[in-house]
Amino acid sequence: MEASDEAKPRRAEDRLAFLKGLAGNPRRIGAVAPSGPALSRLMASFVDPDDDRPVLELGPGTGVVTAALIKRGVAPERIVAVEFNPDFCTLLRKRYAGITVVEGDAYDLKATLPDDKAGPFSAVVSGLPLLTRPPDVRRDLIWQALERMAPDAPFVQFSYSLLLPPVKPVAGRFTVKPSKWVVMNLPPARVWVYRRSD
Repeated sequence: MEASDEAKPRRAEDRLAFLKGLAGNPRRIGAVAPSGPALSRLMASFVDPDDDRPVLELGPGTGVVTAALIKRGVAPERIVAVEFNPDFCTLLRKRYAGITVVEGDAYDLKATLPDDKAGPFSAVVSGLPLLTRPPDVRRDLIWQALERMAPDAPFVQFSYSLLLPPVKPVAGRFTVKPSKWVVMNLPPARVWVYRRSD
């Protein structure tokens, strides 16, 4: 399907922003392009649009998953987006009126989230490049987020690792379930959904 005339310049702008970010700090970006539409829709599909609690988005980049969340029916005022890159923060504020953009480190939610935006969250949707971080840092991120979430709420994480989750389940703490492969994304990806065990 051809992109609309409006979408083509935005995709070019997004690619340029990602390449600029990648050149400046490759470990913080972790991708050469934003997530594709099929992957973004799948990630958003795990979020309940009718829940009135906030949704925490980690590493939104240029906002392709943000757009999918809004298209799914999640009110922009519910979205709290934590982004490390100041250029992406500026872009998100310009594109998505109503969302809360917090510039800071998603791997340290206690220090980054303001008290009035610290949850409980109905869902967490993450575009963070987890595989660029050590296993204990990844595990700590999942647990930090799950502690701020409603019971049985999903932590939605994409990964280019198709066979193994970016964070293994921890018995008694949290589980993980994979989606089907998203072969329409370049490169192909998979969504992993984490939930607290209790």
